Amino acid sequence: MPPAGPGITGAGGETVRWVTLPGLTLNVRTPAAPPKADAADRANAAVSDREPALCVHGLGGSSLNWSALMPLLADRVAAEAIDLPGFGDSPPPDDGNYSVHAQARTVIRYLDAAGRGPVHLIGNSLGGAVVTRVAAARPDLVRTLTLISPALPEIPPQVTALPTALLAIPAVARLFRRLTREWTPEQRTREVLALCYGDPARVTPEGFNAAVDEYVRRHELPYFWEAMERTARGVVNAYTLGGQHGLWRQAERVLAPTLLVYGGRDRLVSHRMARRAAAAFRGSRLVTLPEAGHVAMMEYPEAVAREFRELLDSVTRVTGAAVTGATADTGRS
Repeated sequence: MPPAGPGITGAGGETVRWVTLPGLTLNVRTPAAPPKADAADRANAAVSDREPALCVHGLGGSSLNWSALMPLLADRVAAEAIDLPGFGDSPPPDDGNYSVHAQARTVIRYLDAAGRGPVHLIGNSLGGAVVTRVAAARPDLVRTLTLISPALPEIPPQVTALPTALLAIPAVARLFRRLTREWTPEQRTREVLALCYGDPARVTPEGFNAAVDEYVRRHELPYFWEAMERTARGVVNAYTLGGQHGLWRQAERVLAPTLLVYGGRDRLVSHRMARRAAAAFRGSRLVTLPEAGHVAMMEYPEAVAREFRELLDSVTRVTGAAVTGATADTGRS
């Protein structure tokens, strides 16, 4: 996952804060408040009647992955993005558990502690698998669900995704580290952008330099490879689970209105899984962005924001119709 979007190193006015829970410390990123009509409203920007939203990144990503999208939604939702344990600026969990189930439990614990639920839950890649589990286990916490290239079981995976899956094998991960020891940060960044973007040329020179700097910082963290290996192993294990704990079964249990966004040039999550996902998530809306890769919210944030707004509008229309119908029935009674 690229650590930052095309030219995004953290949008102006963003704030970050630490949230401490038993055994966890999470970094939470919030975009600048939307423009207000007058100074009094600007002074009270922290107090908002906008519905809350929470964004969850993928393997190797961070809350920065949402810096391009969140400001585009700021007039409709009060969005936050978290760094999952071991990624971004969040330290590893005390128990060393990086499974998809543990990541979902982290999101649930954060939402319960913050008292922000129900929220509009948005996830990309690994984050899509995580929030699917959250929506299935705790429907009371989820207003809507938006999944961007979610990492749902695809067996066998497409060939271009195999190297990522192999990170789950410790011996292979160590071999990869030795083979790439001489790679420059620029080489590492180009390889990852080529894997994740439909068109890496969309990344600005400033964005590329910011990504290089972020990779240098991350590779200096003593737990970087451990977090990558154990999280990749957690994804592979989640793919092999059957029965009620399988991710596809979890998808069938989701009650929240769901938006599915897939990229036509995604090299990590095959576009062929889109229709299966649309069938699994009842009443879902499926959108394909033909030129997008694995991180559509970073490549085409305006398009993703437009589809998310349509999801909100459709929910509002359905809710309004239900309220109108209930009022009419009461009047007839």
